[in-house]
Amino acid sequence: MQLSQLYIHPLKSCRGIAVPQAEVLPQGLVHDRVWLLVRPDGSQITARTHHRLVLMEVQQLPGGDWQFQAPGAGAFTTRSQLFTRPQRAQVWKSEFTALGGDAAADAWFSAWLGEPLQLLWLGDSTRRFKDSEQPLSFADGAPFLLISEASLDDLNQRLAAPVSMRQFRPNLVVQGAFPFEEDEWQRLRIGEVEFEVVSRCTRCIFTTIDPHTAQPHAEKQPLATLMGYRRMPEGVCFGVNLVARSSGRVQLGDAVEVLASEVAFD
Repeated sequence: MQLSQLYIHPLKSCRGIAVPQAEVLPQGLVHDRVWLLVRPDGSQITARTHHRLVLMEVQQLPGGDWQFQAPGAGAFTTRSQLFTRPQRAQVWKSEFTALGGDAAADAWFSAWLGEPLQLLWLGDSTRRFKDSEQPLSFADGAPFLLISEASLDDLNQRLAAPVSMRQFRPNLVVQGAFPFEEDEWQRLRIGEVEFEVVSRCTRCIFTTIDPHTAQPHAEKQPLATLMGYRRMPEGVCFGVNLVARSSGRVQLGDAVEVLASEVAFD
C-alpha cells in the first residue's frame, strides 16, 4: 500500500489543495485548517450552511502572505502577523481562544457571504485541545482523516453518478487496500510517521455538497447511499480519524504499513 493523495484545507470548508508532501504536527498537517470564519459570537460557519465556501481557493504566497480567492469577489490578501487579538472561537462544542485582528478581511468575507463575519487565525501554536491533551486545529474532531481509494471505488459502484475523493475532504488517501480495510486498522506508519486510528469518521450533509459547483445533491447523494450500508452505532461512517504518534514528513508514494489491526490481514 502507498500514499496516493494528500490534501490540506487552510480555511475550514475551503477547496482542498492537493500537495506532494506535508509536514506532520500533532495538531495536523502544516497549514491544514488554520483559518476559520466565525459569527460575532465566535461560533463557526462551514459549508454545511454556507455552500459557496467549498469554492474558495486559499494559498500561501511567497513571503508568507495568504491569498483568499472567491467566485464573484476576486482575491483578498492578508498576513498572519495582523492577527494578534485573542478572540473566542467555537467549533461545535469546543470553545477556545483564537486570533483575530484584520478588519479589512472581516469586511471582505462579510460582503461575500452577506452577513457579519470575522476571520480567525489559529496562531503559531494551537490553543485548542481535545480531552485536555490532544492538540487540534480548527478541524471538527481529529487532526487527520484517512480514506482508501478502494472504499471510494466501492461506493461509486453503488451510485448512479460517481463522486470524487474531494467530496469527503480527507488529508491522507491510501492506494492498495481493499474496501473499508481502514476500519480495522489501529496503528499504521506512513513513510516515517506513525499514526493511531482513534475513531471511524461519521459523515453528515456536507458530503452532499458538490465540491466543484457548491450545489447540494437533490437526492442527498452520496450520503443516502452510505446510510444504506455504512450505518454503524456511532453514525454513518466513511474513512477513519487519526492522531500522529511521531513527527516528520509524509509524501506521495510513501509506503503505508499496518502495525496493528483488529483482525489479521494476509
